[in-house]
Amino acid sequence: MDRTAAGWINGFIGVVIFSGSLPATRVAVMQFDPVFLTVTRAAIAGILAVGLLMLFREKRPVRSDVVSLAVVALGVVVGFPLLTALALQHVTSAHSIVFVGLLPLATAIFGVIRGGERPKPAFWLFSILGSGLVAGFALAQGLTASPVGDALMLAAIIACGLGYAEGARLSRRLGGWQVISWALVLSLPPMIVAAVATMPDTFSGIEAPALAGLAYVSLFSMLIGFVFWYRGLALGGIASVGQLQLLQPFLGLALAATLLHESVSWMMFAVTLAVILCVAGARKFAR
Repeated sequence: MDRTAAGWINGFIGVVIFSGSLPATRVAVMQFDPVFLTVTRAAIAGILAVGLLMLFREKRPVRSDVVSLAVVALGVVVGFPLLTALALQHVTSAHSIVFVGLLPLATAIFGVIRGGERPKPAFWLFSILGSGLVAGFALAQGLTASPVGDALMLAAIIACGLGYAEGARLSRRLGGWQVISWALVLSLPPMIVAAVATMPDTFSGIEAPALAGLAYVSLFSMLIGFVFWYRGLALGGIASVGQLQLLQPFLGLALAATLLHESVSWMMFAVTLAVILCVAGARKFAR
């Protein structure tokens, strides 16, 4: 299997894992404070990352990597989780689809700025078209607007796009799981302190769905998903593989239909097919 194919396979697995992040966050934030949820998921994943790095006796990053790891930590360990958790207090998870549809475009732009990639002009056409399809589908669902929630989601997308691109660039030398692990370790001390400081007085009233949401975002969204995602971006190209994120909202809706027995319309399938064609077109012209 060549590098490009391996990159797309790893990237797709990462997107599947990430597709459950916003629904899980939505469930968890109904009973957990957004700040506590953010720092606790990072602390739990950070402790697991320490164990992985020690188990495989990974070499420490060089001093010049610290700034890049800090950017990754601020973007995807703290920035995106905190901003989305705060936003989901004001908007529904369905509303956030509008902004998730912009994430591939943000990742591609930062891939050009930070990763030195130069996709062909046709790539941008397919990327913008795919983002527009996702955003249009979300808006067609009759979403209610919240200026605060929208601003927080937009900031989250910018932070996440930068964190994805910076992490992918670093993954070419350090490896995918090593990058997210070192970023988690770098942020671990303040995350533990913040988790203790914001911990609720009692967990007796916390129900199982909220605990399951916390467990999912800590283990899968914060660590396992990035193992595949950063490897996919590093192998297949930041701008190219990043277009797979266009499928994330529809995978999330599919999960909702399967697990929550929500209805799925024919429009969802039609738009999903169109988005897949955009992803295929973006892949063809990415390099």
